[in-house]
Amino acid sequence: MTDIDPRLRERFAAYRAETVCRVTGPGPDQARRTLRRRRQTRAVVVAVTAIVLAVVPIVANAGLRGDGSVPAPAQTGTPTIPPTSAPAPTPSTPLMPSTTTTTSPAAPDGRISRAQLLAARVTLPAWPAGMPTTCLTSDVRLRPPSRTDYVPVLTDLELRYTDLDGDGAIETVALVACRFGEALAKQLVAFDRDGNGRIVTMGRIVRTGDGIADITDFAVSDGGRVRAQVADLQSCCSTPSYWARTQWRTFRWNGDQFPQSAGPTSFGPDTRLTDLVLTGGDLVLGPTGAGRKRPGTLTLTVTNKGPVDVARVGFGELKLIGTPDGGDWSLCASWQNDGSGADCRVAGLRSGERRTYRFRFLVDPSTVAESSPRVVHFDEDGRYWRDLTYGDTHVDLRVIS
Repeated sequence: MTDIDPRLRERFAAYRAETVCRVTGPGPDQARRTLRRRRQTRAVVVAVTAIVLAVVPIVANAGLRGDGSVPAPAQTGTPTIPPTSAPAPTPSTPLMPSTTTTTSPAAPDGRISRAQLLAARVTLPAWPAGMPTTCLTSDVRLRPPSRTDYVPVLTDLELRYTDLDGDGAIETVALVACRFGEALAKQLVAFDRDGNGRIVTMGRIVRTGDGIADITDFAVSDGGRVRAQVADLQSCCSTPSYWARTQWRTFRWNGDQFPQSAGPTSFGPDTRLTDLVLTGGDLVLGPTGAGRKRPGTLTLTVTNKGPVDVARVGFGELKLIGTPDGGDWSLCASWQNDGSGADCRVAGLRSGERRTYRFRFLVDPSTVAESSPRVVHFDEDGRYWRDLTYGDTHVDLRVIS
């Protein structure tokens, strides 16, 4: 190397100095600054990564929940305090209350006039058993009252109106009837309108049958109550109206039907009646006299088995036997025929008392009618009454020559 030209040696020394400077860098101060920047950058990256790893499961869980809520993270071990550089969560927009209100449609007006009810075709609840086939229930055209037609009719009682089911609208109550024999089966029925305005049957409130023989009146009141006056006997077939006992019973809609809600549920025994018992019935004939007629004597015994005292005792079908001719006919008081069929009326009997009567006749043996003498109960006002046991109030006439 000593043989190298000195000028060439200087060039190699300069090249070596420049190359070493580039390879070794700017020196220790620069190296420390570079290392510090790298550490800061790595810390920021680690913090951001931790935040991302914590937020992603929460967002995913909220998406699965579908309600936008963020559940509290589970606590495991020592709670980790998030770095102060983490961004604050953005508050969700509060839900605003809806200003749209929904209202149910108004219930149809069920106020129906008599003319409208007579003009419509309606469905009626079932009539009691044994009614004529003309007492229909489906597609019925109600008729005005009739004394002869065996068809459903709208009675003369005034229609009543009230809110029966609490829907805020009015319904109609009407009394309908259908004839069988000389009597009427009756039903108190509630009518309404549907959404199309057609008349529909809401239900039966009460009908005749099961101890109720008649419906004589009805009324409505607030709260959907219907009061019906019912009777244990229907005044028809020459039956006096005072025999019937009446009661007011209250009915109320329960969402399906009209059960009774107040008032008596039965009539019980009629405390105005008693049990009269008639025995005897032998007509003993004597010898033939003038005009080929024979005298005859009929003996009858009356017992009042109670529980009611009888003001007057009457006898019926006696004059079918023959012409009155003495005996206890003299005890008979005169009075205007009242439909009882009694031929004679005498003094009454207390409860438990018994009395025997003998009536004399002039009888034509060839024309003695078949007769069944009977006893009748009269009160102090002259009104006649039924008997508690009708079967023992009459006897068959037996002729003894």
